[in-house]
Amino acid sequence: MPITNQQLAAHGFLRRLYTDPYYPDHVLDRGRAVLVRLCEWIEAERPSDLAALCLLTHAATDAFNLLEADSEAAGSEIETVAREEIAEDIRFVAAAHGFAGADVEELVATREW
Repeated sequence: MPITNQQLAAHGFLRRLYTDPYYPDHVLDRGRAVLVRLCEWIEAERPSDLAALCLLTHAATDAFNLLEADSEAAGSEIETVAREEIAEDIRFVAAAHGFAGADVEELVATREW
């Protein structure tokens, strides 16, 4: 299902990481897919409150947790720059869906990176 929110459909997820050769494109592509899927989940589920939104953002965060092994296998890792970029993109998705005041730490509370 394509993203209908035009602000998100035009957003370059993980854009800053794609410009750095330290982060392998094939791993970033999988991370980008997680963020697109998060957008699709939110559009389908239409969470009415922060708790419902966090169920979805935590599932996306858990998917990024699984990508850490792929990053390491490719000679990279989800370190400070990547952590900030992922968290900022998740915050951006939440804000675009009406949760501008959501605490990013709460949105990614299940992270292991």
